[in-house]
Amino acid sequence: MAKTLIRRITKSFFVGLTLLLVLAFLLACLGGSIHPSSAWLMGFLVLAQPYLAVLLIISLIFWLITRPIIAILPLVAIVIGWTNLGHLFAVNGLSNKVAKADSVIRVVTWNTQSFNGLSNLPEGKRKAGEQIAATLLELDADFICLQEFNHAYDREEGNHIKFFTKQYPYYFFSKDYSRRNGQYVSGSILFSKHRILQTKRIPYPGAESLIWADVLVGRDTLRVFTTHLQSFLFKPEDYEGMEKIKTREEEAITASKPIIRKMKAAFLRRAEQAKMVRDALDESPYPYIICGDFNDVPNSYTYRTIKGNAKDAFLEKGFGIGRTFISLAPTLRIDYILHPTVFQTVQHFTVDEDLSDHILQGADIRLKK
Repeated sequence: MAKTLIRRITKSFFVGLTLLLVLAFLLACLGGSIHPSSAWLMGFLVLAQPYLAVLLIISLIFWLITRPIIAILPLVAIVIGWTNLGHLFAVNGLSNKVAKADSVIRVVTWNTQSFNGLSNLPEGKRKAGEQIAATLLELDADFICLQEFNHAYDREEGNHIKFFTKQYPYYFFSKDYSRRNGQYVSGSILFSKHRILQTKRIPYPGAESLIWADVLVGRDTLRVFTTHLQSFLFKPEDYEGMEKIKTREEEAITASKPIIRKMKAAFLRRAEQAKMVRDALDESPYPYIICGDFNDVPNSYTYRTIKGNAKDAFLEKGFGIGRTFISLAPTLRIDYILHPTVFQTVQHFTVDEDLSDHILQGADIRLKK
């Protein structure tokens, strides 16, 4: 009798966990469709979605072995969220070719972390700029889009534009931030091998900006966008707070409050910025390519708003989760190359040289005739 009661309690407990897991996963699937101003907490579920998906698959296998009828719960959730799962994982094979094919347009995007590299030593930071530039130039891209790019007009060691102008005579720099009476500037920059016909900077409220350039590639005019959306603006004390949360220290609740506050603010601001990007894309009279650091994951409101019906180069030709940010979690794909269906993705590749907290993303695309 007692054993029967224990089995029932244990079964009820695991069924309850499965129901909670199914509910959390389905709510995460809805997160990208709901504006953060209506339900900003959904942003946290979207961030957790890769983990929820893995747990759901484990739950499915567990119930198939122990009680197949209950396996219907995670199975139905997986079927309902199949499209969302398709945004999280790419299954195109392990190819990571970098050799440039004929008649393609190569686009590279990279958050260069202010050209400082990952070293804390002055000498390491000085050499990082040269190494970052060398890595980029070797790829022979048609367009290089960089975020957190900085340049000093009054100091030779901070003159980063000089690395590129011989191979890329055309460029457009957002210059979102300025110091030393305009002698030091930073923001997003777009380098082009092809002649730039027109440019525009669209500033975000209280943050960086969206920039675009109309370029002439052969006989075709394309509009290339790049941007850096609002980050969480975590500081060292916030990372220390995350460690306290992980280790369940007594101060964990206190430490979590400023982190949650910053994340909420970023969810809301990125939603506003994503709408501005979407409007700019819709107004483009030419086939466009947009790339950059969106600071948000697939299935987020930010990603879905910007992507629309466009193609994601990683999902077209990449493989796996496609992490692009090396801190915090192994599932953060927050840098993207997107294009409408008038283009075809020929290949997607990454380059990780330990020179930034982001991983370089590249894609070869071809305009369909």
